Amino acid sequence: MEPAAAPPPPSPPLPSPAPSAVAAAPGSAELVCAQGRNLKAVLCQRCGSRVLLPGAATFARRELLLPAMRKKAAAAAGSGSGDVVREHWLVRDMFSFENVGFTRDVGNVKFLVCADCEAGPIGWHCLDDKDSFYVALERVAHE
Repeated sequence: MEPAAAPPPPSPPLPSPAPSAVAAAPGSAELVCAQGRNLKAVLCQRCGSRVLLPGAATFARRELLLPAMRKKAAAAAGSGSGDVVREHWLVRDMFSFENVGFTRDVGNVKFLVCADCEAGPIGWHCLDDKDSFYVALERVAHE
């Protein structure tokens, strides 16, 4: 009886990209964990108020037009000028926010603003989709 041949050594696993590397752009990769959630707290750029805790939102890509940053009353007026933003934190439950305010309805949209200093809009909520709140990464700070 011949001895059984030793099994071949296992080949090293192929590197697979982390979900954040696939979903996030190079500048936002350090903000997204392997599950696609925010690694850091989300803060207002102007006053530093905490908008979201770490892990409260999911990274999402969606092209949205947000009016230029200003105070709440002016943001609600929707002057037509603004920025197209593509990278967002998607929040599925409005009670996940630590500190956020909403403008009056502008058509079927409410814009998200900082509840402390009313700077915004930092995000967008379509009234047709009750479970989707988008916070633009470029409109907030991270800690």
